[in-house]
Amino acid sequence: MKKSIWILPALAALGAGGLLRSQYERDHFVAEETKICSPRIKRERTAVFLTDLHDKEFGEGNRLLLDAVRQEQPDFVLIGGDTMVVKPGLAGLEATERLLAGLKELCPVYYGNGNHEQRLLKERESYGEMYRDFRRLLRKYQVVYLADSSVEVDEDIRISGLDISQAYYRDVIPKRMEKEYITRRLGKADPERFQILLAHSPLFLDAYAGWGADLTLAGHFHGGTVRIPGLGGVMTPQYQFFLPCCGGTFKKDGRIMIVGRGLGTHSINIRFCNKPQVVVVRLMPERGCTDA
Repeated sequence: MKKSIWILPALAALGAGGLLRSQYERDHFVAEETKICSPRIKRERTAVFLTDLHDKEFGEGNRLLLDAVRQEQPDFVLIGGDTMVVKPGLAGLEATERLLAGLKELCPVYYGNGNHEQRLLKERESYGEMYRDFRRLLRKYQVVYLADSSVEVDEDIRISGLDISQAYYRDVIPKRMEKEYITRRLGKADPERFQILLAHSPLFLDAYAGWGADLTLAGHFHGGTVRIPGLGGVMTPQYQFFLPCCGGTFKKDGRIMIVGRGLGTHSINIRFCNKPQVVVVRLMPERGCTDA
């Protein structure tokens, strides 16, 4: 009987400790580096990949995040979508504008859509002028917007941004993606340049690699919300459980996908063993990797 008296207080203390730890993690991001080598890369570059900010700010005006990006001295920043939250009563662009204003002072920025930007586009009646305001922000801060489009960076790198239709974000059983879907939207991958693909959902590595992406940058799953050592992320925003692709680096036929754990949250405001992440990508010529 005496033992049972302590069960509820112990559980309450455990729950409170978990919530405090979650709050701490949500406010403290990490920068993690991956080196990518390719014979198609002619000289070393540094790219910083940011995804799933969801209106989160680290310090006033996102000062801490911008300082961390500046410290990496990137040649360019790649945004993988979902800088904002697009839900009734929550939609706004203030945090997005402050981020883009800060990044403009650092280096060129390339922006690919996530499912929240897609929602702005597809549900314009619900969100009024917000999509047009978003496009105006991109122009104001000279962001290269890659909505089913591509751009060449010097003579050796091509960046493409894939708009993924809502059916592929469907809960539990999303539509299966084939490489032909990507070709219809983007044309063929560039066989001469190092091909980077911004594709928000990490579910479709086979299609991305089959299309010809040397490096795919994805997000969307927020690292799986709670990460368990040895098992990875527990749950995705699409209510799928224990998917291995919630965060990390994955390979298919020599091609690579990096899945960022994201920076913010929205509906499920929890992170545990899953700090927000700034992804730093060192793009290296093959000889640079041999010499390292």
